[in-house]
Amino acid sequence: MASTLSVEIFPPVSAIVEKVTLRSPLYALVRTSLIATLLAAPLAFGAVQEWAWGAMAVVVFLLLFLWSIAGVRQGSLKILWSPLYLPAGFFFVLGTIQLAGRLTMDPIATRESLLKLATYLILFFLAAQLFSAPVSEGAPLTGKCAGGVRPSLAVENNDILSASPLRWTIVIYAFLLALFAIFQFFSSQGLIYWVVKSPGWTFGPYVNHNDYAGLMEMLIPLSVASALPALRKDLSAALIGFIILIPVASLLLSGSRGGFISLLVEVLLAAALVFGYGPRHARKVTALVGGAVILAAALLFFWMAPRHIAVRVARMRDGDFPPEAQLSQRLVVARDSLGILRDHPWLGAGLGSFETVYPRYQSFASEFRWDHAHNDYAEALAETGLAGGVLILSALGWFFWLAFRNLRQRLRYPAGWMPFAAALGCCGLLVHSFADFNLHIPANAAWFAVCAAVATCPPKNLPGRIC
Repeated sequence: MASTLSVEIFPPVSAIVEKVTLRSPLYALVRTSLIATLLAAPLAFGAVQEWAWGAMAVVVFLLLFLWSIAGVRQGSLKILWSPLYLPAGFFFVLGTIQLAGRLTMDPIATRESLLKLATYLILFFLAAQLFSAPVSEGAPLTGKCAGGVRPSLAVENNDILSASPLRWTIVIYAFLLALFAIFQFFSSQGLIYWVVKSPGWTFGPYVNHNDYAGLMEMLIPLSVASALPALRKDLSAALIGFIILIPVASLLLSGSRGGFISLLVEVLLAAALVFGYGPRHARKVTALVGGAVILAAALLFFWMAPRHIAVRVARMRDGDFPPEAQLSQRLVVARDSLGILRDHPWLGAGLGSFETVYPRYQSFASEFRWDHAHNDYAEALAETGLAGGVLILSALGWFFWLAFRNLRQRLRYPAGWMPFAAALGCCGLLVHSFADFNLHIPANAAWFAVCAAVATCPPKNLPGRIC
């Protein structure tokens, strides 16, 4: 059952004010601005530079203020509760204790990490509130309606996530971003936007191709779920299928091994869950769409890539292109990180302090500057100790339980597919986090926070609702 906390600010001045909902102009402004922030963040090199993530933080704090004003204007603040608020809040408190108690090895980095963490937590909170508006159940996706007519996948409802403008925004954004990344790959000689030099293996607007893959791991499932209604229409199916396969092909073209493995995990997980819990009609659609998109993307990749990938590999061998950390090195760094945990077992070395502390524990010579462990879990344990590890495990447990509970019921309704896709995207990034640090890329972390909120707080009144 959903539980809503209503904090009465003052008595509503009129019946009109009392009926204000999330469709009010101010709520709509906050929702639109939040989506615009998510769309813009990856374009600013993943928001890794100070000006980019700082601007994102300012915008997000402003959106929280505007959301509060909207609640005050209607007479009450109605907060949708999620169990994930508890481990997330305690994790922030843990970082604050490290900073205030001078228990961190790098106070400046800890302060910066707390600001970023606060930004992501606010994004998670706002997404849960703004994308969980009431829905009408509509017709289920199984069986036949009265009169023998099979219900359409695009049953009309007032679910915000299933609204056409938002659905097509996600589809078109993923397509255009992937198309830009592919064009840039073939024509820019490693420059971002054809003019910006970068020290890494660039792809799209990202300095590192693995970070681009991390974003696509979340966008691809959302695009597929958003496009499902259109894929049932014969006239538009081919065009929509092409639009979806371009992001998949771009992920393969990025050359990210972690991205490929994570996408494969998403596909296998989606197939298992849909065939195990989805309605019979959805199984057929998913099998046809998924198989066709993956096959077409693979063919497109092999048609485009061989010569250019060979050229890029040759450039790397000649020293014109910076090499990447090998998997064996990443495993050693993760193992070395446990040495930090051994010396700081309870509260860790301090949130964000890995770059400062790690050189003391590095067990091998390397040309790289290890600012991250290339394993988000090992880095989190090194920085926050066993206390942080317990909070992370509890958050993951709550996430999986909330995201996949009552799946059989939820997949019978159109409004249940976007949360399912968001959960798959989170799972993909969580897998990728074993060999990379996507959760330390502000744009990707912001998308992950919103996807986690959508996955664990599906629309109100949906059968099987769990928030």
